[in-house]
Amino acid sequence: MPVNSFENYPMSWRPKLKRGKKALYLTIAKQLEDDIKEGIVLPGTKLPPQRELADFLDVNVSTISKAFKQCELKGLLTATIGSGTFVSYDATTNSYIMPRNNDFELIEMASILPDLNSSQEIVEKLKQISLEPDVGNLFTYGKPDGALWQREAAVEIIKEAGYKTTENKILFSNGGQNALTAILSGVFKSGDKIGVDPLTYPGMKTTAKMLGIQLVPISQQNGEMSKEGILYACQQEGIKGLYIIPDYQNPTTHIMSNECRKMIAEVAEEKDLIVIEDSIYSFLLEEPRKSVASYAPDNVIYIYSLSKTVAPGLRLGYIVSPLKYKKDLFNALYNMNITVSPFMLEIASRMIVSKSIYKLMDRHRASTRERNALVEKYLGEYNIIGDENCIFKWFILPEKFDALEFENLAYKKGVRIYSANKFIVGKEKPVNAVRLAVTSTSSIEELEKGLIILKQLLESESIYNIY
Repeated sequence: MPVNSFENYPMSWRPKLKRGKKALYLTIAKQLEDDIKEGIVLPGTKLPPQRELADFLDVNVSTISKAFKQCELKGLLTATIGSGTFVSYDATTNSYIMPRNNDFELIEMASILPDLNSSQEIVEKLKQISLEPDVGNLFTYGKPDGALWQREAAVEIIKEAGYKTTENKILFSNGGQNALTAILSGVFKSGDKIGVDPLTYPGMKTTAKMLGIQLVPISQQNGEMSKEGILYACQQEGIKGLYIIPDYQNPTTHIMSNECRKMIAEVAEEKDLIVIEDSIYSFLLEEPRKSVASYAPDNVIYIYSLSKTVAPGLRLGYIVSPLKYKKDLFNALYNMNITVSPFMLEIASRMIVSKSIYKLMDRHRASTRERNALVEKYLGEYNIIGDENCIFKWFILPEKFDALEFENLAYKKGVRIYSANKFIVGKEKPVNAVRLAVTSTSSIEELEKGLIILKQLLESESIYNIY
């Protein structure tokens, strides 16, 4: 029997335990998950202390601990030593970010894509390769780590993004997300914790959740990870690594300072952390900054991909691995892919060697600046964050709007955007903001149409007068 009476005692969650054949902790975990998804327990709710809940249910404290751990691994809960256990703010948010084909005609300003009207270099390379007599060889299995000249081409383009490395550290993947999944499955294990920005890339969240890896939000200073926050997470949370997007952080567009890059490298070496440096947006910078990997090459796994700066269909990613992790990453990539597409690898490598890839990137930059000028024209009076070279914007909304509500209103008017809820990690309520992808529409005319719709929503006197 419970030690205490709970009839008049306030509890944020009062489960009705149904004992069955499953282990008791799994039954409790399943009920908590269901109650969260059904809205009975809301995001941000602080759950009862484990001893208190154990007494209420008349079970051992270890049973509650195991149940909470199950829900933590699914990303439903966030536990902080000294503060308690909270329902994560993104517990009920769908973090998948690709456009769906079954939607009505929408103006796409949610998923980040480069301008798709500037790909003539790729077309020219395709035509050239198709006429060669041995083109059929590109449709067989290739070498898992490519040919030497292809790794050298990878070294060349990565150097342009701000990191000088060597060909013996290069591995290939089927895009940046594929690289991230290989790193999490090959170098980390279920139950490990990785420090991230409080707002981070949803693809990292979905992959970590799938693999049972917990993401821990690191406290910020001036919009970037603080040294105190990282050290606290090392001591209190036992994090094994960090995930960072130093250039045009997704979704906030923040460009990490050189001081922060050096600090992360120093702490990684001191605490033997594995840093995943996602440099997918580094080529958007007119002048590349020195990568974190440059300061701590033995502790940083570096990712670069062509999907955001060249073409999303060119599914090729580059991983620069410290030699101590290369075998584990090689095995993970092999188990996931066997090999990357020799066809894709050939196209990309030829474009790098011929320098045509840089011409394509320059046109993308020019198109991005043109589109951002249009954003400034229609939304410039509002708090829009992100410079003219960034292919997305971070929009801090006026107080009368809730971010998730604004996302839904825009959707009903035919424009897809993403609220901060999509990116949040942890128990803190997200900032009232939405992310706008400015290069994803099929044309600049469509972008203008979408911006006009958003401006009309913003100018409405009341959200209730929109319909």
